[in-house]
Amino acid sequence: MNRITGRSAFLALLRDEGVTHLFGNPGTTELPIMHALKEHPDLTYVMAMQESLVVAIADGFSRASGRLVACNVHVAPGLGNAMGSLYNASFTGTPMILTAGQQEQGHGLMEPLLYGPLVRMAEPLVKWAVEVTRLEDLPRIVRRAAKIATTPPTGPVFISLPGDILNSEAGIELGRSTRVDTRVKPSDEALQALAQRILKAERPVIIAGDEIVKSDALQEAASLAATLGCPAYQQSAPYGAHFLSESPCFMGALSRLQKQVREVLSPYDLMIVLGADPLRMSVHSEVDPLPEGMPILQIGLVEWDLAKNYGAEIALKADVKETLRVLIPALKSAGGVALEARAKQGIAALSPKNWTARRAAVVEQISKNKDRSPIDPDWLALQLVEAMPDNAILVDEGLTSSRQINALRPHRDRYGYHALASGGIGWGVPASVGVSMANPARPVVCFSGDGSAMYSIQALWTAAHHKLPLTVVIVNNGGYRIIKQRLLAFHGDDHYVGMDFVDPPVDFTGLAKSLGLEAMRITEAGDLKSKLASAFKRPGAKLIEVMVDGSL
Repeated sequence: MNRITGRSAFLALLRDEGVTHLFGNPGTTELPIMHALKEHPDLTYVMAMQESLVVAIADGFSRASGRLVACNVHVAPGLGNAMGSLYNASFTGTPMILTAGQQEQGHGLMEPLLYGPLVRMAEPLVKWAVEVTRLEDLPRIVRRAAKIATTPPTGPVFISLPGDILNSEAGIELGRSTRVDTRVKPSDEALQALAQRILKAERPVIIAGDEIVKSDALQEAASLAATLGCPAYQQSAPYGAHFLSESPCFMGALSRLQKQVREVLSPYDLMIVLGADPLRMSVHSEVDPLPEGMPILQIGLVEWDLAKNYGAEIALKADVKETLRVLIPALKSAGGVALEARAKQGIAALSPKNWTARRAAVVEQISKNKDRSPIDPDWLALQLVEAMPDNAILVDEGLTSSRQINALRPHRDRYGYHALASGGIGWGVPASVGVSMANPARPVVCFSGDGSAMYSIQALWTAAHHKLPLTVVIVNNGGYRIIKQRLLAFHGDDHYVGMDFVDPPVDFTGLAKSLGLEAMRITEAGDLKSKLASAFKRPGAKLIEVMVDGSL
């Protein structure tokens, strides 16, 4: 066996596992990896200016490509900085190998500066956490980490890399990569039971979630809805392209208001859940979102979500796409002409109130405020959608200002839309950098609130450094508008402490220019469409700050 250093072996293993970019922020303990990068020119190092950004950029790259990603942070404080973004990645099941440099094993015993129990710190947010204690174990650990991260339910893993392991040299076998094929479908008996139960229902409804994206089942989900002639909704946290918007059966996304969701679901006698945690709410309510007695059928590979909060009449741990491929023909065969006739009738009944019809009504309503000053945030959202190129990818963390985005922009491919999933703000700007790196041939638009952007604004430097085709649109309403709304709604209090950015105001245009981006500010509603369209056509990284109405 050829002798190899731990640092070079680590990078060789990542590359063999399909990793093309190493996202990081280097510190002294990670210098062995930086030293070894010259031996691996086919591995692109992407530097971000703080560890939370490192993980968020990697998260965006993976969500926009479906690929395994790797990122490296700096010892205990770096892992601490990364925890918020790691929470986001854990929430969305991002296949990620997160590593941190660790003090040399003997030196670590002395608890030197920056030392911490890295494995214990990471464990609550990852599928597996481990520290390498022998160079000979490094290949097995990296191979296992890649396998665990990419096997559904996918998610981050963590490896602590002591300096003495990285700097050691030995003759070791690097092994081989393994991927577990989980594209499984139900047994014949389970499939027939599922088909018969669906056909028994008179008024079924479909709730689709993120596994539609992960299993590439957009077409199949739309076909199921058309076969049944039944309405389909996105899960209550619509953070991806979970259904084809222009399908005649698509009704939009469920809200996170329990009473409202209960009212929407009440007319139906069966809920068919496709790869989702369907009724994830935000704030507490005495009202349960699920109508009493509503039976549930659930399909997906994330077993934790199967019957997590509500018992399921049938729960199948199976790949959504593979299941629908066999379920739809089974339904057509068993349902015959009666099902076909019922489907036509159902689709006709949905036509006046489906997503397409509702979009027209939303556009009409928003357009009444097109001349408002300051700019109406819903009008901004409409102009953004209409100015974007057809092949653009939208990364959305507009929060209150993007409330109509899902009602305005159709989902047409599984990687065309990405939104904040966990609720931990600051994800959007750095994630859009990763999304753009994963899709260099497509323009990327980030739509972010001003409060969210200030958590991670230095990610703009990485976008400028790599000359990405990325346009960041910052909605500047001068504060944390969503918190003001909730303080007023929940407590009847309009005394907004710590929720404004007005003394002094934040100059996002100036910030962007200081980080190397072309930047402009828009204050007039009539300028929106032309200036947005022009910016989207120009190459390079840009920021557009739009001053909008922040009133409640």
